[in-house]
Amino acid sequence: MATTHELSETHYFETNPPPSTLPEHTALANSFIKLHHSASRPVVLLTSGGTTVPLENQTVRFIDNFSAGTRGATSAEYFLSQGYAVVFLHRQFSLLPFSRHYSHSTNCFLDFLSEWGRIGEDDEGGKDGEQAATPDVVVKARYRQQMLSVLRKYRKAKEQNLLLLLPFTTVTSYLFTLKMLACQMQCLGNEALFYLAAAVSDFFVPPSRMAEHKIQSGDIPSTDGDGSTGGGKKLVVDLDPVPKFLKRLVEQWAPRAMIVSFKLETDPSMLLSKCRQSLDRYSHHLVIGNLLSTRKREVVFVDRKGLEWIRTPELRDGEEEVEIESLIVPAVIRKHQELLQRQRSGDTNRH
Repeated sequence: MATTHELSETHYFETNPPPSTLPEHTALANSFIKLHHSASRPVVLLTSGGTTVPLENQTVRFIDNFSAGTRGATSAEYFLSQGYAVVFLHRQFSLLPFSRHYSHSTNCFLDFLSEWGRIGEDDEGGKDGEQAATPDVVVKARYRQQMLSVLRKYRKAKEQNLLLLLPFTTVTSYLFTLKMLACQMQCLGNEALFYLAAAVSDFFVPPSRMAEHKIQSGDIPSTDGDGSTGGGKKLVVDLDPVPKFLKRLVEQWAPRAMIVSFKLETDPSMLLSKCRQSLDRYSHHLVIGNLLSTRKREVVFVDRKGLEWIRTPELRDGEEEVEIESLIVPAVIRKHQELLQRQRSGDTNRH
């Protein structure tokens, strides 16, 4: 007999339309995963960015999640540097690996460029001060080494087909694609790693209750606080909970993969209890907890063995800030390798 979770999952996927991109993404994922499986290369499915909840079928208004995709995009680069192939399931227009360094929200790439041969430029020009006959676009000298390093890493990932970018927008498109990828990655067995850094909506509007067109303010009743007419307009949205699919990753979608999920909180007193609750509820191998206010400086690893805090070092004068993902990713990979070793030795305990 089907469980409540199974019925909920079946109902969700039967009553919500799949994204139009699903067949294309399935073909791309199949080819990518087969390529790296044949090369015996570990593959990480890394989710990044927030999901939207449309309020209309022809969407103008939607509910969004707080996430620019910084952790996911940064982590992807460190996984690539450690020899993993990366399926990057990301919110459309969120930060991407490598280009994140020159995003409009951090460093506009135009600030790194100048015209070679332009009069008055203090660090441009040809060799030995030679001026260009025709002005051209160049990278300013003080940024060239950094940009060259990023460019080389990007080109390596692209030329060796180590990075597959698959975008999503809505929570429904995310879940359809996540399920598809998990099933595609079953052939990898325990070489597959799931690093679920996306901020996934907990609620959604079922298609049967969704407005077809843009919700007009004139269609919203005006009410006073006591329910009588004549007061301010209020839009009341009736949301259903998104079925909890994280446990399904363990039980059916990716039963042999290592699964790492994230837990973001704002109240320090709740962080550890919420992480342990997620660990028990979803049976993942590792939950990484972080607080909104300190997420770039410290996280906590919570698994069956206990907990471990990971923090960036205190900066001294002149030192560059350490990206905490440079500490998180190697620690996750160590746990993945330990799991592989235990499974090779016959210990099939997931934790």
